[in-house]
Amino acid sequence: MTQMSSWNSEDEKLAVLAKGARSRVQAGTSAALRDETGRTYASAEVSIGSLKLSAVEMVVAQAVASGSTGVESVVLSSQTEIAISDSDIELVRVLAGVGVPVYVISEAGTPVDSRLT
Repeated sequence: MTQMSSWNSEDEKLAVLAKGARSRVQAGTSAALRDETGRTYASAEVSIGSLKLSAVEMVVAQAVASGSTGVESVVLSSQTEIAISDSDIELVRVLAGVGVPVYVISEAGTPVDSRLT
């Protein structure tokens, strides 16, 4: 867990987007991402037959498909307590390098855990 002192009003906006994405499709987990230009993306986990993609995989794919080459922050929302997976951290690191915060938020939208890529 890293210090959450870098949590800011832009991350609060990501929390709202992540919670909205989860709610729209009744998913267990969702994620929102702000790219290097300030554009935001939100998505939920996907499970179709044997295809299972995490919310972070989905939101990173959306950002890359839109031309993003960097990430400023990622926020994960879940109905249950979750841990940030190493594979999700690695995916963000591959796109954006080291030092990107990845937060997990509570139902209230406040950060409860974070890691740096």
